[in-house]
Amino acid sequence: MIDLHCHLLPGVDDGARTLDDSLAMAQQAVAEGISHILVTPHHKNGKYLNPKEAVMEATAALQAELDSRGIGLTLFPGQELRINGEILEDIEKGDILFIDDESQYLLIEFPTMSIPHFTESLFFKLRQKGITPVIVHPERNQAIIDDPNILLPFIERGALAQVTASSYVGAFGKDIARLSNQLIEANLVHILASDAHNTRGRGFHFRKAFAKLEAEFGPEKVAYFKQNAKDLFNGDVVHTEAPSEVYQKKKRFRLFGK
Repeated sequence: MIDLHCHLLPGVDDGARTLDDSLAMAQQAVAEGISHILVTPHHKNGKYLNPKEAVMEATAALQAELDSRGIGLTLFPGQELRINGEILEDIEKGDILFIDDESQYLLIEFPTMSIPHFTESLFFKLRQKGITPVIVHPERNQAIIDDPNILLPFIERGALAQVTASSYVGAFGKDIARLSNQLIEANLVHILASDAHNTRGRGFHFRKAFAKLEAEFGPEKVAYFKQNAKDLFNGDVVHTEAPSEVYQKKKRFRLFGK
């Protein structure tokens, strides 16, 4: 399997701290059935800077360590890019790593609490350049938690989205697991990735997540998510299913006070 979002590189962000941490994570990934990982350190999120050349060098160094130990995992350099006003300029300068070699798919992270007002305009300009934004872990963005349907217009206009395996299986709590399920059901997310940071609470959870996905949505949905990951990685067209609104129960108003 392919994992398109993972904080495996040692000492570059809030993921693996040391080489030993990276090696332990790599072994866990292989045990989870993962054969290829796009390593995606945080970039321009207000705390971490991981420029293209540095990520490529660190990825090659870690790959050499894996190969020397016989760990059967193939790494590719990437970035988890926090949405910001310099993205178009950085792309023009060649400073950004895409999911694919054809520079068509770009992992983009929203701030934890909000969606910036310029997101729609930026996404439109990216699409004009033939670049598809892939929104990472929307299920953990507070604005989307409050109103899941604000994700819908972005998807309708061509963006894609990635749900996190650990979110789906409940590692972030029942509410995030429920929202992950709702986004899958409404075709508002298109791939499943680990966003793994360590081997403990922020591990891979691939086997458990895909088993749950098959139980709740059938083997076709599992095949769909896995194929989408391959298509993104290869720069091929991702065939999406029509998105819809997330159904939300309306709370009853109190008629009388206590």
